[in-house]
Amino acid sequence: MNELETPQRLKGKQLMVLASLLFALFFGAGNLIFPVHLGQTAGVNWVPAAIGFLLSAILLPLFSIFALGITKSKNMFELLLPVGSTFSLLFLLAAHGSMGLLIGSPRLATVTFTMGVQPFLPSSWQHPALLVFSGLFFLVIVLLAYRQTSITNSVGKVLNPLFILLILFLFVVAFLVRGDVTHLPLAPAAGQGTTSLVTGFLEGYNTMDALAGLGFGVTIIAAVRSYTKSDRHQGRNIVKIGLVAMGLEAVIYVGLIALGVVSLSYTKASADGGTAFTQIMAHYTGVFGAALLATLTLLACLTTAVGVLTSFAQDLGNRFPRIGYHKFLIGANVIAFAIANFGLDQIIAFSAPILSLLYPIAITVIALALLNKWVQQNPVVYRGTVGLVLIPASLDCLHTLPPVLHQLAPVTAIDNWCSAVIPWFKLGLYFIPFLLVGLVGSSLVACWQQQKLKKSLTN
Repeated sequence: MNELETPQRLKGKQLMVLASLLFALFFGAGNLIFPVHLGQTAGVNWVPAAIGFLLSAILLPLFSIFALGITKSKNMFELLLPVGSTFSLLFLLAAHGSMGLLIGSPRLATVTFTMGVQPFLPSSWQHPALLVFSGLFFLVIVLLAYRQTSITNSVGKVLNPLFILLILFLFVVAFLVRGDVTHLPLAPAAGQGTTSLVTGFLEGYNTMDALAGLGFGVTIIAAVRSYTKSDRHQGRNIVKIGLVAMGLEAVIYVGLIALGVVSLSYTKASADGGTAFTQIMAHYTGVFGAALLATLTLLACLTTAVGVLTSFAQDLGNRFPRIGYHKFLIGANVIAFAIANFGLDQIIAFSAPILSLLYPIAITVIALALLNKWVQQNPVVYRGTVGLVLIPASLDCLHTLPPVLHQLAPVTAIDNWCSAVIPWFKLGLYFIPFLLVGLVGSSLVACWQQQKLKKSLTN
């Protein structure tokens, strides 16, 4: 079949499979337990908290997918290319390195072990068991992702549908069989709605899925091309996939937040979502709950780890074809395996500043991409806006340094000054004023340059 005869638009079944794949790539252990914890802490104020959570945990990742579709970028590197090729490559390496090798995939392996395996083992077995489990965990990822075309089948058609069925089973037991939906208050406490909305927004913001969405884009685009063989309707297809995937994720988020709320009727609020989810599973499914929790955690973590490490190998393989996809995939899994067993806490501590630096830049580039109709990927606008956002992002990088570095006198002085002077610095939304000023200012400069060019051509 030649390209003219190949279907350019995705069929309904293909759309659902790819949406299932995207959902699975996003939905890791954090996405499973953050909403439950939010539900417990919000209590009667769960409705505004859920709205805030959906604004940041759904809209930002959705916009990251839209950004790739609107600009017809094949990956994160192309999306940031208007800023400069060197900057784009550095951002690509830092984003994949922090989200994949240093934080994401090692943590996914250890969380799966902690929630699904460790409770069944004596304490003396935990270290050797983690070594064996993490080795098998990353070996399975290599096997699932070695053939790039198999990712859609293994994750989108098998693993994620199984996960969704299990989580829906839990919702049915909790809200229909047990009838705990009656414990859901609908009106927030007087004067607490706005506070809960902001709390929910910041909780969803911390999922970091907007940055992950830029990384997963290369995997989704490769999967789309395996069906359509063409870039003709790439943007439209990606937008449709994003809407279906994030719509499903929003429904499950609301269900998990509601589970956290009703859990207050039979237990006290827990210090973290993992403990809370364990208690919820034990309440509704008894002994079977431990096995169900282990299965849910394994499926959520495994599919997301496949996405993180596959997108790393695909992006870097495209940039450095002499090394190639398979060598990057195997190398990434070996490094992630090592980090999962040695010094993960320290790696996370030193990676937090990197994420604080990268996330504002990612949001800025996503915003510019959504304005592509007017911005037209103009290098002046991209460089001016991103350049200005780099200022508060760099300052927040200092703010999130590990305690051993943050206690240094110069760092403490800069941090105190930022907290007192920069609006929304403590909330983590400090970069927004810089983004707006950079966008307006650089757009005016770009317009002035265009007018000057037109005059020179007419003369």
